[in-house]
Formats: sequence, C-alpha cells, structure tokens
Amino acid sequence: MNTSRRDVLKLAGVALAGSAFPAIITSNRAFAGVNSETLKVGLVGCGGRGSGAAKQALSADPNVVLHAVGDIFRDKLDLSLEGLTKVHGDKVKVDEGHKFIGFDAYQKVIDSGVDVVILTTPPHFRPEHLTAAINAGKHVFCEKPVAVDTPGIKKVLEAAKLAKEKNLSLVSGFCWRFHEPKRASFGKILDGSVGDVMAVYNTYNTGTLWSYPRKPEWTDMEFQLRNWMYYTWLAGDHIVEQAVHSIDMMSWALGDVLPISAVGTGGRQVRTDALFGHIYDHFAITYDYPNGAKGFHISRQQTNCENSYAVETFGTKGKALVNCARNTHEIEGANPWKYSGPNNDMYQTEHNELFAAIRNSTPINNGEWMAQSTLLAIMGRMAAYTGKKITWEDAMNSTEKWGPEGVISFATPPPAMEVARPGITPFS
Repeated sequence: MNTSRRDVLKLAGVALAGSAFPAIITSNRAFAGVNSETLKVGLVGCGGRGSGAAKQALSADPNVVLHAVGDIFRDKLDLSLEGLTKVHGDKVKVDEGHKFIGFDAYQKVIDSGVDVVILTTPPHFRPEHLTAAINAGKHVFCEKPVAVDTPGIKKVLEAAKLAKEKNLSLVSGFCWRFHEPKRASFGKILDGSVGDVMAVYNTYNTGTLWSYPRKPEWTDMEFQLRNWMYYTWLAGDHIVEQAVHSIDMMSWALGDVLPISAVGTGGRQVRTDALFGHIYDHFAITYDYPNGAKGFHISRQQTNCENSYAVETFGTKGKALVNCARNTHEIEGANPWKYSGPNNDMYQTEHNELFAAIRNSTPINNGEWMAQSTLLAIMGRMAAYTGKKITWEDAMNSTEKWGPEGVISFATPPPAMEVARPGITPFS
C-alpha cells in the first residue's frame, strides 16, 4: 500500500458505464472447463447481510443459482433459505446435501463446486474464510470489515495478492464506493474541485442495535456468537464493524493516502450492561496525514442522542458535503456543484459489477483498499483503547491477535476480556 494510488482512486470516482446491466458472455476464459454458463454461488454466513447479499447476487445475472449455504446456526440458515426462496424461487437450488452447519461449514461450501463465494460471517472469521476461498480459486464478495486485528489484515493482503495472480475477482462490501452519487462526489474532490484537501470530518452517530438475551441452553461461546457485535474479538468494536464506512469515505476523500498517526479517545458511558459485552459506545479519533491534512472521526451508539452519518471535506477552494442519512451531495466554494444524477442501489451494484467482471474475464480486486480502510479503523480503536499516539507503522507491526487460538467449537471458552482503559490498557 502506498501513496501513489491517488490516480487509481480517481477512477473509482467515475461510474462504470453500463454497470447496472452486466454483459453476459457464454464463452469466457475464466470459467473454461469449469462452468461458463450457470454460475454457482455459495453463501457463508446466513444472517441479515448475508441473505441480502445472496439476494443481490441472484439478481445480478440471469444465469446464476444459489448452490450451497453454510452457517454455524441451523435456525439462521433455514430462515435465510426461506426468504431467498420466496424472492428467487428456482434460482435457489440448495439441496439437503449442500446445507452445511458448523464451524467448518465455510470450507464445505467452498469445496461444494461453487464458482463465487459470499463471505458475510462475523469479521473475526473473514481472513481465514477469504484465504480458503482464494486458495480454492473462487471469486469472492467479501463483506466489510475484513479483519479485527493486524495479523488478520496481513492475511487478507496476502489473499488479495494471490487473487490478482489467479485473475480472480474480489469485491468489497464497502458499499458506498459503489454508490453513484458518492462516486461522483468523491470524484469531484479527487479532481480538485475543493482544492487541496486539508481536513475531513466524518461521523457515524446512531442508536443502539439488536441483541439476544441469554438462553439457558447456550454456552458462553454461543451467547457471544449470537451477540457478536459486542465483542472485540468477533467484531472489532463498533468503530471497526460499523463506523468503518465513514472512515473509508474519509480515506477516499484523501486519495487513500496513508496517515502518519492517530490519537483518540472513547469509552462506555451508557451501554454498560453485561449484555453488551465489553465494547465502547463512543469514539473520537484524529488522524494526521503527511501533507498536514487531518481526519476527524466521531462515532457513537447511544439512544436518544443526535444522530449523524456524514462526511465533510474541507479544501483550499471550498467544502464538499456527503450526507448519507439525507442523501445530500454538494460542493460549496469556488466550484459549486450539486449531484443530480441517478441514485442507484449500491448493494445491487456491488454484485452487478462482480458478475459482469466474471463474465467478461476482467477481474476486479478491491483487496488492498478494503484492508487499508479496515486497518484505519483498527488503528483508531488502538489509539482509543490505549490512549496513546499510534503510528501507521505501529498499527502495521502490531502483534495483537483477538480471539481464541486453534479450532473453535461451542464448548470453547471465549477469551476473557475487560473493557479497555485508556492509559492503562497496553499497546501490543
């Protein structure tokens, strides 16, 4: 990863022509001798986002079927298939032999004869699942974030490199990068419409999310897996799991240049019940960049508070506003502008472009920037948890690994974790 990617990211600010209508070519090199006509999809992780991604994949191409599904929970799998069958009917061709349950279900899906794998489990498992899919020669849709720690990020980068070598498509779940208004807005920023970018202020302030009360028959591991968002080893904390979208857009506005360092704070003021694990309910991070620019990130998951989900970019010639909650995209200053084009379904576009790339043998690889944006969020969490200044080199060289070692089962004791205390919790 390096700062020369600014020119590459400018291209991401321009909508791909015809992306909503993927070309179908029945003879293509990518699937010669494998399956050049009907593309078989495997779903790993059958929760809400996974079910949505599978629905979009089946809508992206007229000749695609859902072939295999995997999850650690049978109830999640059954509910997902029920919903997908109602929407897509005959495109859901998952027999009993291709419904996989357990911690090894991902490998069984990958080995089932699929061409494309959708990875939507809790983020802890993403590096292992992505590595297995790329090693097996599968095209991948990979939900964000892609890891919860630096060792995981390094695995993802290795998998992304291998995907390039194998001419495999790897499409990221950083959905705003596929939203036409955002592509136009950040394209304008990268083309200099606000001048030199000196500051980016981004927010992801929202209420609390779902949780499942403990059932007597659940082990400690099952309880945490069903409430995975509240455990850093599974989700990375909400700055990594959710607010990473805003951090990704901050990075986009800055041309994906790497920061020098980050400092920050955070804590757990309101959401203190044991049901919510040990994660924070608010973060505030400042990123410093080589040219003197700063990135300011604020995120919060607290009820009855002012919400905000936006990115404001301040340059030497003006200001750009991207407001995700209000779908506002405009520039004030020397080059005023307001977006007035199409407003696409970004989730659908992710899959439209993935399947078009597969059909046309023109691989997409989002691996590098999706890993970089995830590490930016992890870096912010490190700064908040420890209270220390964290450099990019610190973040890249961190050996901190979240989660239990070895094979996990429902009988595995979850890692013993406490709420991080700035100034006391060490960096590693």
